Amino acid sequence: MCGIIARVGNGDSVDTLLTGLENLEYRGYDSAGVAVQNGHGIKIHKQSGRVEDLATDLRERQPKGNVGIGHTRWSTHGPPTDENAHPHSTSTTNVAVVHNGVIENYDTLREELQAKGREFTSDTDTEVIPHLMEEYLEETGDSETAFRKAVEELEGSYAVAALVDDEDVVYAARQGSPLVLGQDEEAGEYFLASDVPAFLEYTDEVAFLEDGDVVIARPDDLTVTDLEGNVVEREIERVDWDPEETGKGRYDHFMLKEIDTQPTALSNTIDGRIDPVEGTVDLEDFPDGIFEDVREVQLVACGTSYHAALYGAQSLKQAGVRAEVHRANEYELSSGPIDEQTLVIAVTQSGETADTLGALRRAQDKGASTVTVTNVVGSTAAREADEALFIRAGPEIGVAATKTFSSQAVALSLLAHRLTEDVPDADTRDDVTEYLSALHELPDGISEILDRHKAEELSRKYRDSDAYFFIGRGMANSVAKEGALKFKEITYEHAEGFASGELKHGPLALVTQDTPVFAIFTGDEEQDKKTRKNAEEAQARGAPLVAVAPEGHEAASIADEHLVVPDTHPVWAGLLANVQLQLVSYYAADQLSRPIDKPRNLAKSVTVE
Repeated sequence: MCGIIARVGNGDSVDTLLTGLENLEYRGYDSAGVAVQNGHGIKIHKQSGRVEDLATDLRERQPKGNVGIGHTRWSTHGPPTDENAHPHSTSTTNVAVVHNGVIENYDTLREELQAKGREFTSDTDTEVIPHLMEEYLEETGDSETAFRKAVEELEGSYAVAALVDDEDVVYAARQGSPLVLGQDEEAGEYFLASDVPAFLEYTDEVAFLEDGDVVIARPDDLTVTDLEGNVVEREIERVDWDPEETGKGRYDHFMLKEIDTQPTALSNTIDGRIDPVEGTVDLEDFPDGIFEDVREVQLVACGTSYHAALYGAQSLKQAGVRAEVHRANEYELSSGPIDEQTLVIAVTQSGETADTLGALRRAQDKGASTVTVTNVVGSTAAREADEALFIRAGPEIGVAATKTFSSQAVALSLLAHRLTEDVPDADTRDDVTEYLSALHELPDGISEILDRHKAEELSRKYRDSDAYFFIGRGMANSVAKEGALKFKEITYEHAEGFASGELKHGPLALVTQDTPVFAIFTGDEEQDKKTRKNAEEAQARGAPLVAVAPEGHEAASIADEHLVVPDTHPVWAGLLANVQLQLVSYYAADQLSRPIDKPRNLAKSVTVE
């Protein structure tokens, strides 16, 4: 789950590499480094710590080079030390490599290379790659051939970029890990990176590379081939993300910026897809009858995307469609029978989540039809699934997902509505006009919360609590789980989310006067009545009760605190409650001086299993 960047062109690369690493730091921030080729050998500068520490060091050293590679690390093999930081090289520094992924056969390769006299200085799996390249370089005398042969030896997942001494060229390849090409042909400049934001300030023209692709990039010249050397064409697309979206602007943290931009993100998600007046949903990529053979829906996802999948599945179940949500990393064990009447929906913000891609491929092998709900056009999931529904949320830099959860939940709810139009015996909504009108107004409802919330004050009041519980029923259950995840991710405090009725089946034993309970109410009278009863059980044991509920809701009369959400359709009320909980988490973490955008041990895109 590391971030890699490479730049080839005229003029110095170091500032460009550092900018790319800063933009990729959400993918890992244990250590960072760069290597540049300047005609006087490959110069490598790397160290444990943040990119800003590396930048400070480089300002003093001032290396130069028009061709370079960079890396920001999230540790998988070996702790975050200077020695384990990338780029990795051989003792001769003839080859330098950066890598994202996991080399599954590195133990075997390392033993073989050590038997040949190769000396290793790190604990990483990556270090086998430069040694392999140098072995083949000595054998063949040709760096491109050496790179191809080295890559052919690797088992597992990788996106790799390499420099060779005295050559103004970057060699790169991908297998199972994301790698994106950026180009500015007019300037004769090319970029390779784990994600588009790395180079978005320099070009918006990108090509999404595929497994087995090999790139040979020189100033003013670029070739993409397969492993055998056959030239392949990868379509250049223009991404519509604004470079300013990858900067914090006036905000102290990306997370707060991304919470605040949820109205815009959601407006983009629903734009052109609903007509509240006519009561219709138009998902342009799903023609009439596309789902008529579906008898069961399985949703696969991880983390925040899993909670969004729970939200979407609830809409399907309410319509009488069989739907189950599976954690992608458990899918092989939990999926049960899969056939051509099964629709598998893979939910992944990045479109590169390794566990989710594995589940998607397993479903396809079993004959299921597949759809991905993702944020990234051209991502692996978007290319491999039969169909893709894009959430259009724009780049999200903060590790803790915020606006993408809201957009995923809405997109999945719209997809659920679309499914009910095709699936036999499904129940279409009888309140569709009210339902879509409320969705149309949802961005305004979020704006109202952002303008008048008291989350900062409430967070301060409960800052020294022992634990934090979040409860809800139905769609509010998924929001409770997501609220707890956000809280624990960025505050490092103990937080748990439960279905309301589960509170008395064990968790109630942990409740004290120092365990605030956040109870989510959506305006569904029957469900809210049960949640209130469960909340009162906790309150009777001394727990402070925070009701997240519409103004005037009866729960407010018994709660110790009330986080108000605008009155709306019960299906969408949970997403308004979610914004309040995001704000509570943010301000609690800020008051505890946590590194909000870069919580310890976590990275944005989990691209290794």
